[in-house]
Amino acid sequence: MNSPRTSAGGLGWLALCTVWILRIEAAPPPKQTLEVPMRDGVLLATDVFLPEGEGPFPAILIRTPYNKENVGNIGAEGARRGYAIVVQDTRGRFGSEGPNLPFATDGWDGAADGFDTAEWLSGQRWCNGKIGTYGGSAVGITQLLLAGAGSSRITSQHITVGAPNLYRDCVYPGGVFKRAMVEDWLRISKFSPDALTLWTSHPRLDTYWRARQLDRRYGKANAAGVHIGGWFDIFAQGSIDAFVGYQERGGPRAKGRQRLVMGPWTHIVFQDKAGDLEYPNGKTPPTDFHDAWRWFDSTLKGVSNGISEQPAVVYYVMGDADDPQAPGNVWRQADRWPPVPSKPTPFYCAADRTLSRSVPTAPSAWLSYRYDPAQPVPTLGGPQLTIPAGPKDQRSIESRDDVLVFSTEPLDTPIEVTGRVRVKLWASSDAPDTDFFARLCDVYPDGRSMNVCEGQLRARFRKSFAREKLLKPGRLYPFAIDLGSTSIVFNRGHRVRLHLTSSSAPGFDPNPNTGEPFRASARRQAAQNTVFVEARHPTCIILPVVSN
Repeated sequence: MNSPRTSAGGLGWLALCTVWILRIEAAPPPKQTLEVPMRDGVLLATDVFLPEGEGPFPAILIRTPYNKENVGNIGAEGARRGYAIVVQDTRGRFGSEGPNLPFATDGWDGAADGFDTAEWLSGQRWCNGKIGTYGGSAVGITQLLLAGAGSSRITSQHITVGAPNLYRDCVYPGGVFKRAMVEDWLRISKFSPDALTLWTSHPRLDTYWRARQLDRRYGKANAAGVHIGGWFDIFAQGSIDAFVGYQERGGPRAKGRQRLVMGPWTHIVFQDKAGDLEYPNGKTPPTDFHDAWRWFDSTLKGVSNGISEQPAVVYYVMGDADDPQAPGNVWRQADRWPPVPSKPTPFYCAADRTLSRSVPTAPSAWLSYRYDPAQPVPTLGGPQLTIPAGPKDQRSIESRDDVLVFSTEPLDTPIEVTGRVRVKLWASSDAPDTDFFARLCDVYPDGRSMNVCEGQLRARFRKSFAREKLLKPGRLYPFAIDLGSTSIVFNRGHRVRLHLTSSSAPGFDPNPNTGEPFRASARRQAAQNTVFVEARHPTCIILPVVSN
């Protein structure tokens, strides 16, 4: 994946490499360009950069859809540092043969290009058997898929903003097609038009996606790893899930040997600013393992540089970004995720648009709005890739009739929220299918309403993403909406706010409300959606509140 919307393919990946590229001082050593055969005979273009000397050497593998020529500087620097650097165009990309489809053969479904490349690499006379993998975004995804293929050849991985579940984390979060990100990325990266057709022909979590779903195969992952993510990244929860999956359910060389960094970043990490906010000291974590060279020196060369003694988790607790005295805005360390004990605390919605810890007492109360897919709510910040991402002032959409806004009173004392955020929604619709979006916001004393995390759910997938079940118009249903994880202190004087609505475009494909199969026709209709806020059916957001 790459960012921003106006960028050329691969800029996000190149930005992630900047920390290495800037350290290069001399001319790069010569490289070899090879054609490495896969199990089905397809040849993948592969550059090899070797250090001076006889070897053998530890190796670092980079498998990229963004053109291996763009990674030459990393190859040169790695060779100078004593590593054999192997950079490969994935199948169908640039110098490699095969169909130009993303991640089609990077995992374990029939062809397994990552696995085959690792086997080839381990057999080279200049490789000493210690192999690491490196990269971010799509290049992180190729690493995760390689782990799921069950290779025993990989010793160490360094994964930045990766996604272990392509269906949930990338293409259909909550069962809703993430239109701008997917369509823009496929187009900008110049994948075959068949790629979009393929992905839109699989709107359910079916065998196609399960064959690329690492979170069903964490036991196959068998390498020490670093996982780096951002609270406003498109793959924020995916980075956490991969860390926990490797750490707790991985193979013997993976379990207990993982590191996690979560910062106040979008898809481009190690930045001063996210969206419209600049979090104090948020650019650089107080770790060594976020530096890939130091990580590989420790895990591939056995250098004693202190990394093995560092805590497993380093995360940034956000706070009021404008107040230097505000609680939060600090880096913390922990040995696990979730990092601190928290209590799942419901904040209930009321008919007067308030949000509080008090359970509703009204025997009958609801709020309705009309959702028209021809006039969807605009996407404003959040976990996006090709449109402006991160925290953005939401007031321009909060005035819309199709956005329900619930707010607490100004807080008397700060509230820390660290962990997974969920919404339990009771709702009905007069349509056979519709979407529900939920967004948590931090409202500043000056009125700015800054988004923190969000989630969405297509109603037909309320029971299972593998099977569709349409609504019966007018019937009341419970919906569980996952907003992912965050860590933030809502400061004294701030308000906690919840949005409930049914669209966010162009970030997501608006639901036509017809109940027809996905993109089966251009027909669409408005839906009257009703949210219940009564004693028997209390809609609430459940926050992981940390005790002081």
